[in-house]
Amino acid sequence: MDIPLFKIYWDEDDVKAVSDSVRRGMNWAAGPNIEKFETLLAEYLGVKFVAAFNSGTSALHSALLAYGIKKDDEVIVPSFTFIATANAVLMVGAKPVFADIEEETYGLDPEDVRKKITSKTKAIIPVHYGGYACKIQKLKELAKEHNLLLIEDTAESFGAKENGKLAGTFGDSAMFSLCQTKVFTTGEGGFMVTDSKDIYEKLKLLRSHGRLETADYFTSGEFMDYVALGYNFRMPDIIAALGISQLKKVDKLIELRREHAKYLTENLSGIDEIIIPKVPENIFHVYQEYPIKIKAGKEARDALKKYLAERGIGTRISFPPIHFTHFYKNVLGYNDKLEVTEKISSQALTLPLYPSLTKGEMDYMAKEIKNFYSPKS
Repeated sequence: MDIPLFKIYWDEDDVKAVSDSVRRGMNWAAGPNIEKFETLLAEYLGVKFVAAFNSGTSALHSALLAYGIKKDDEVIVPSFTFIATANAVLMVGAKPVFADIEEETYGLDPEDVRKKITSKTKAIIPVHYGGYACKIQKLKELAKEHNLLLIEDTAESFGAKENGKLAGTFGDSAMFSLCQTKVFTTGEGGFMVTDSKDIYEKLKLLRSHGRLETADYFTSGEFMDYVALGYNFRMPDIIAALGISQLKKVDKLIELRREHAKYLTENLSGIDEIIIPKVPENIFHVYQEYPIKIKAGKEARDALKKYLAERGIGTRISFPPIHFTHFYKNVLGYNDKLEVTEKISSQALTLPLYPSLTKGEMDYMAKEIKNFYSPKS
């Protein structure tokens, strides 16, 4: 069997949505689908404002600029995340400060975050990992106690909840990614959500060269002034058309992911050598990823990864710690010791999980993992 780490779920509605936008022959960059997509996202999440971007990274970068994070400021982030979480802080001249994670949701540990707060700390960026919602309410209370910004990195957890409240709606703002591995996708893309009109207006300037867009720049002859420094971080209309179509079926996609996760958990639960995902009762998990942990650690984990690859099963290590990367360790000089982060990253292995995964494929995955630990004579 050939079972990749992920497959994108698409249907003819997606094809039609993009085709209709293309056939219009106009407004492929700025167009009506962008505002419609933003409105639908705001309604789904129950927030006031959504600003679409060409990636989650550019969205987070812009948010930090919009809030005035700058040189000599510190922002607390996890090291157990995609590198963009920390890099966005560097992009505005500030310093990422790594705090450890906790073992229930693999999110920032509120107690370790507390220890890392200094007079220079301006914000906390918690990550909702792999479809979990992290311990966001406790982090919100901590941020409020110290008068810090709380900017959620919800790249991997659209639809996840803590105590019935959606991830991405706790903080001052939140970033979501629409990259191809996510719960629903536009290939590339992302967006920021906020209830602050001021931040929303700044985000719109930042994503489009600092231009006051009082009309469609590409078709209007009207002069639009440039009032700030900005970037070309816009989402194209064609991409927004795909986002609208994908969003219409996101609840179905989440339901399929949860069903598959339940089936995998049942099939893998008898293997003593691994730890399967355990979700706290107050968390609604959307399973953007399905990570298992190998009790014996890195060497055994890497051996299982190699074994599964030889049998056509794609896996991934999510995530190698950022503070171990060449850039952070050898160029920037980070030498943090993050006990839980380093332990989990040495054990974790992400298995394939996507909406079109079949029971037969999941049976095969479970069988091969069992074979690895109980080889036939």
